[in-house]
Amino acid sequence: MPEETAPAEPSSAPAGAGADKDQTTRTVGAPPEDDLVTTRHTLKVGRRTLRYTATTGRVVLRDEVHEDGVFAGFKPKAEVFLTSYVLDGGDTRRPVTFAFNGGPGSSSVWLHLGLFGPRRVVMGDVGALVPPPYAMADNPESLLAVSDLVFIDPVSTGYSRAVEGGKPKEYHGFTGDLESVGELIRLWTTRNKRWMSPKLLAGESYGTLRAAALADHLQDRYGMYLNGIVLISSVLDLGSIGLHEPDDRAHVNFLPTFAAVAHYHGRHGRRSLKSVLVEAEQYAERDYPWVLSRGNRLTAAQRQEAAETLARLTGLSVDYVLRADLRLEHERYFTELLRDQGKVVGRLDSRFTGPWASGIAEKLEADPSHDAISGPYAAALNHYVRDELGYENDLHYEQIASSVHPWSYKDFEGRAVDVAPRLARAMRTNPHLRVHVAYGYLDGATPYYAAQDVLAHLAIPAELHANIEHAWYEAGHMMYVHEPSRLQQSKDLADFVTRAAHQS
Repeated sequence: MPEETAPAEPSSAPAGAGADKDQTTRTVGAPPEDDLVTTRHTLKVGRRTLRYTATTGRVVLRDEVHEDGVFAGFKPKAEVFLTSYVLDGGDTRRPVTFAFNGGPGSSSVWLHLGLFGPRRVVMGDVGALVPPPYAMADNPESLLAVSDLVFIDPVSTGYSRAVEGGKPKEYHGFTGDLESVGELIRLWTTRNKRWMSPKLLAGESYGTLRAAALADHLQDRYGMYLNGIVLISSVLDLGSIGLHEPDDRAHVNFLPTFAAVAHYHGRHGRRSLKSVLVEAEQYAERDYPWVLSRGNRLTAAQRQEAAETLARLTGLSVDYVLRADLRLEHERYFTELLRDQGKVVGRLDSRFTGPWASGIAEKLEADPSHDAISGPYAAALNHYVRDELGYENDLHYEQIASSVHPWSYKDFEGRAVDVAPRLARAMRTNPHLRVHVAYGYLDGATPYYAAQDVLAHLAIPAELHANIEHAWYEAGHMMYVHEPSRLQQSKDLADFVTRAAHQS
């Protein structure tokens, strides 16, 4: 709980800390300055009492300017919002984990107040959601028990913005996003004298794509080698899930997730989830790719047999599967599965359901799982940052910023967006780099089987595959919304961070 609030210490950056915290009071045209504030807190973890300092606010990123070959100073370019938690005592050997979510366009609020941070939102779960105005509680399972934490909101998310007169679109793409987040990590590490600390990245969803590329970028640009990467709801190759151009590979990779969703919603009778997934994965590994590759060379009998198998696994009708040409698209699937009950299934977390707006809808009008979580997290963040962390800003905190779209992938023009080669390069360069991958069986946004397949094809020596560990949970994209999964995941991550940070 909060104990005291203090202004930030002056920064050693070209522009110091201590600017007005209220965005509306800054003088128009005045150069931006860091506006960090610090608060001191305690957290009870078992029999231990953790005493820690929270620092929150915006850090100004600057470009080095050269004119006619002459250094002309530093030019402010962006103000990036972060929240850090550092255990009191000044132990620079303690690990530090840099965390962010994905989107693109998502703030870090989800990992911050859902899983890692010392305080968490209380929202309930499927069938027992807490009504507004919601609540917060201490998080004795916080990763702070084993690692200092830095939560980063990329430009245009949270309170992060381009500077006055700057161009936000420069950050609304793969490279601009990667470089700005990498610059903030370097800056925080330098100012806080943490170059000799074990360092880890933790990303969720698109944040896993960012984290994998960042590991390579930090090594190549700054010589900053990491101890570990946490990939939660991983998607390193967007082609593996057909995000931009659906293809047969994506249809195959979604099949085990569809089977898990059908099982959760009672379409597999008394069968165990394990037995259903074994059958679905075996079909996805061998028969299903062959079936789709045959096109019109399939005989009528073969097509019928495939349709019956897919219908049994996914809980759909044989007629629907045949009309879909044996290729099931995920948003259509979530709309179709419970149509007979007047419900749609959540995409981010398929345990959630909601009433459809139209009985003939082809795709989701809205995701009931996102509808369930956005309100509690918004209320918690807006209360927490002001009332407990002492930071004031009149800007709207952008949980998920639509303004970042269209997101630029110009670096991948003419090919799939795939950072698996960059993760492989980072691991080959730094053989001590450990990777933890967390999957939700009921995640309809980043299907677990697709992520497994991408990692199985990493171009790394056989012995380095032992550096990758996997954890599965019977929940969705944000598996920590499910309380049993949250408790288990917290233990799994604390164990991973400890092992990755203290390798012999």
